[in-house]
Amino acid sequence: MKILKFGGSSVAAPDRIKAVAAIVRDNYSRGEKFSFVVSAFGGVTDKLLEMAQTASAGDDTFEEEWQALKQRHIDMVEALLKGDYRKEAEEKVERRFANLLHVLKGIHALREVTPRSKDYIVSFGERNSAYIISKYLSQEGMPANYLDARKVVLTDDSFGNAQVQVEETYQRIRDWFSVQPGLAVITGFVGATSEGITTTLGRGGSDYSAALFGAALGADVIEIWTDVNGILTADPRAVRDAHTLSEVTYAEAMEMSHFGAKVIYPPTIQPALRASIPIYIRNTFNAEFEGTKISGSRQPTGNLITGMASIGNVVLLTLRGSGMVGVPGFAARLFNSLARGGINIIMITQGSSEHSISFAVTPSEADVARELVEAEFDLELTRKMVEPVKVESNLSIVAIIGESIKVKHGISGTLFKALGVNGINVVAIAQGSSELIISVVIHKSDEKKALNAIHETFFKESITQVHLFMVGVGLVGKKLLEQIQQQNDTLRKEHQIEVCLAGVANSQKMIFSDQGIDLAGYQDALTAGEPSDMPRFVQKMVDMNLRNSVFVDATASDAIPAFYESILEKSISISTPNKVAASSSHLQYRRLKKMSKIYRARYAFETNVGAGLPIITTIQDLVRSGDTITKIEGVLSGTLSYIFGAFTKGAKFSDVVKEAKEKGFTEPDPRVDLSGKDVARKIVILAREIGLQVELDDVLIDPVLPKNCNEAPNIPSFFKELEASDDYFDDLRQKAQDDGKVLRMVAKLENNKCSIGLQAVDASSPFFGLKGGDNMIAITSKRYTPYPLVVRGPGAGADVTAAGVFAEIVKIGKDGW
Repeated sequence: MKILKFGGSSVAAPDRIKAVAAIVRDNYSRGEKFSFVVSAFGGVTDKLLEMAQTASAGDDTFEEEWQALKQRHIDMVEALLKGDYRKEAEEKVERRFANLLHVLKGIHALREVTPRSKDYIVSFGERNSAYIISKYLSQEGMPANYLDARKVVLTDDSFGNAQVQVEETYQRIRDWFSVQPGLAVITGFVGATSEGITTTLGRGGSDYSAALFGAALGADVIEIWTDVNGILTADPRAVRDAHTLSEVTYAEAMEMSHFGAKVIYPPTIQPALRASIPIYIRNTFNAEFEGTKISGSRQPTGNLITGMASIGNVVLLTLRGSGMVGVPGFAARLFNSLARGGINIIMITQGSSEHSISFAVTPSEADVARELVEAEFDLELTRKMVEPVKVESNLSIVAIIGESIKVKHGISGTLFKALGVNGINVVAIAQGSSELIISVVIHKSDEKKALNAIHETFFKESITQVHLFMVGVGLVGKKLLEQIQQQNDTLRKEHQIEVCLAGVANSQKMIFSDQGIDLAGYQDALTAGEPSDMPRFVQKMVDMNLRNSVFVDATASDAIPAFYESILEKSISISTPNKVAASSSHLQYRRLKKMSKIYRARYAFETNVGAGLPIITTIQDLVRSGDTITKIEGVLSGTLSYIFGAFTKGAKFSDVVKEAKEKGFTEPDPRVDLSGKDVARKIVILAREIGLQVELDDVLIDPVLPKNCNEAPNIPSFFKELEASDDYFDDLRQKAQDDGKVLRMVAKLENNKCSIGLQAVDASSPFFGLKGGDNMIAITSKRYTPYPLVVRGPGAGADVTAAGVFAEIVKIGKDGW
């Protein structure tokens, strides 16, 4: 025996009812013994309630609403039925709608609609849908009996949410089927009192109806057919990567239902659980898909949790006070007072000190709940034994659920890390004694962010989405976006990471999208963007509140680093090739590093030195592992490495510098590079990474350029003076060559002092053979002596710098802060 149930979306239109009939036919042709429960046609229950409300308000337009709903049912009959089936159904529908109109006119006259009247009115939805579908199946060669569940489902008179008299209902169901054993199309959602007064089982009660019939008839299976593929790991409206669970236990399904999973109605599970009947959640519009099985046990999966759910917009109330500690009965009085007021408590948590009890309710019940509690503890409030009830609004509850929570270690730690690295503050925590669920109360604005962050953490099938906000689309920024576009497919397939451009700005315009900006079309989109404004950019990035957010400063601006603090304090990581912040005052450098730790947001600046070369991380690893660095020497400017590598016999120094400028290797004014100031920033950063308190002014720079070159008023004048100085530079080159040496601009850190100067080095130096703009750094330490650890490679250029930033973005995505 099998019981099927089809929800409102499955029977919302004629073509959908035909899809239902195909599923029924498949079971029928296999000789299955089954019956099924149906909901009202999609949207009809809401229309009936609106109609009743309109009539009770004295609004005559209820008749127009009635006429439209009646016509919808007549249209359904005409689309599905023919001949005598159509005639009979049309007459039935006409009589029922005439009855409905009579009731509505009474409500209109009285200006009142009671819960009892509402139940009777909404019952027309299921009664009409079940009747029409039964006729259609009979017409299609599958004789079907129409069963009005009011004949067999006995309830009390709690209108709107009636309680079923289970044992007598089961007997009535068995008695009905004993004399009409064929296929039955049953009205869901409705029942009746012992006096025959119509009741309803609460919203979603058609699922409960199906479970009641399944349990009464000893069904082998209950199938709930809906418009999704089963129970998902999370709400797909909030979590893009939510996927269908092949099976869950009854307990897991109950918890997921309580915390907002809409696929199944919570009471449904109880009759099935007691009778050990498996429930399948299936998709009417994807009938081949197996869906989700709910039963007493399931096969283990590789995931730590089964699923997650949330309840949005709750209010947390807290009763606290020293007078509660060690005093029996406080909790009982609290919850008894709420029960007397009919308050539904969603979640409870109590501190182990017994100093406070917190509980969550819906916003509509919050004020009443507070009044009830404060009235109950009026004496204690007067005596200052407890404080006035604290009320916190605009909160949400997010819960992780699974049988594995009680047997696998570290799940709660993983949960809180996922929240922490995304800057999500936890207001309250609760875990039931069954250990099936851990729930946290967070700010409502963080709900979607939390769901996605947790889902990406716990489900190995999930793609971790890194949300990129970038300022600067010049050489480095443009190249970075090209690399991301080229590599994103590989990242998704092999590393389960996707980089999504959520915001980008150049000096004129900026654009944003939480769905992602097209990497192929961002330049065109920028032209139509809003005016670029850095404070507005940062505020928009914060307001979007996206998980795994990374800010990239791909500029050389002095102004943008001023915003790094406000970015880090929102738990947004930073990756930047901009050296300004890390080489500013030592106090500011330490402050940014400290804020990175406090707010669990990475401040990554590997590309400040050596572009994409692993120089800073290498130094950090040495220091963390206990090594002591005694000396650092390096050619740290790709530009100067190129210039002095190309300055060989027969070449004029001024021509080499002009060529470097034409190739884009130098700044617009080459004196910026030749001054050594950029190299000074780099050696300062390295000195700070080994623990030295060094300022930029502490670096001793031996000038490369003669005074006349430095004092030239503009760039053309500079090149004239540089040409006039060619003999000076050629003398330096020739002298070095005569000694078997070459010229190199070397930065040095030794004895806690930093210096930069043009040096003539011989073949014993690691810098002797440098060519083509390569950087090289030689690190001498207690472990690496007498031979230093050497890192060499391209240290300049948009490609390698962008690649270094890209690597940092991916690392943040994989490892968090």
